[in-house]
Amino acid sequence: MSPWWQAHSALHPNGAQLSLIIDRLWSPMFAAAAAIFALVAGALGWALLRRRAAAEAPDDPGRERGMRWTVSLATACTVAVLLVLLGLDISVSRATTAAPGRDALRVVVTGHQWWWEIRYGGVVTANEIHVPVGRTVVLELRSNDVIHSVWPISLSPKLDEIPGKNNSLSLRAERPGVFRGQCAEYCGHQHAKMAFLVVAEAPGSFERWLQGQRELAAPPADDLARHGQQVFLSSCAACHTVAGTPASGRAGPDLTHLAGRATIAAGTLANTRGNLAGWILDPQTIKPGAYMPPIPLAPADLHAVVAYLETLR
Repeated sequence: MSPWWQAHSALHPNGAQLSLIIDRLWSPMFAAAAAIFALVAGALGWALLRRRAAAEAPDDPGRERGMRWTVSLATACTVAVLLVLLGLDISVSRATTAAPGRDALRVVVTGHQWWWEIRYGGVVTANEIHVPVGRTVVLELRSNDVIHSVWPISLSPKLDEIPGKNNSLSLRAERPGVFRGQCAEYCGHQHAKMAFLVVAEAPGSFERWLQGQRELAAPPADDLARHGQQVFLSSCAACHTVAGTPASGRAGPDLTHLAGRATIAAGTLANTRGNLAGWILDPQTIKPGAYMPPIPLAPADLHAVVAYLETLR
């Protein structure tokens, strides 16, 4: 598991594409910029401190020739540096946009205001992208409303989701961990609270997770959860899906395996009993402008619904 400051930093890459960009392009560009800044600052300081000799005339031919040579040399060095950086940029662009290969895992990521729908073929989840370590994953990007931008911060560059246009973004996690992602294009009032997690795990663990996501929701095992299911079906089923039940709403996230997710409300809150209850009762206080309305349940009904949702693993 990577430390949080590496999991959330583009300068501590955990993915192959981003590592290539940082090592082959960003680091040389930073080094060149730092060297040029030091040279320019040094030349400026030298010019400010240097006093012209008393015998030196402003129109001295020797001085003019020296200035021409200095300017010509500086121009040549500038062109050479730019050409080197251009070559690096082209090589990195070709490497990061190469065809992903036939064994690449394809995941459809659809942006909504303000959450993410994640599809693995017929498997539907929300706000978490699970990927196998060491395997290229192609995120096929869609938008359901406005322009969003998918940015798995320490795994790959960002790419926009544009309504009516299909984009694709490749990434490959090099080590297990949980890495934060964020919408990187302003998309409305709750843009800042539109996050997601990339969960990179060993291939075997990923396959077990994917198989579990294919399962229907387990039926409630006790009276409290059964009561909660009935309240859920009467209050929430118009907007949410729970596979294996009559709930088949499409306006909000699929909740079939909600209890297995680390967060709710697109990374806004940890997935705990208290946060879940507060989100159901009054989401507008937590995420103003979200399309989920308040659900004013009686305390006993709220307790039962939360108990039911906690069985959805």
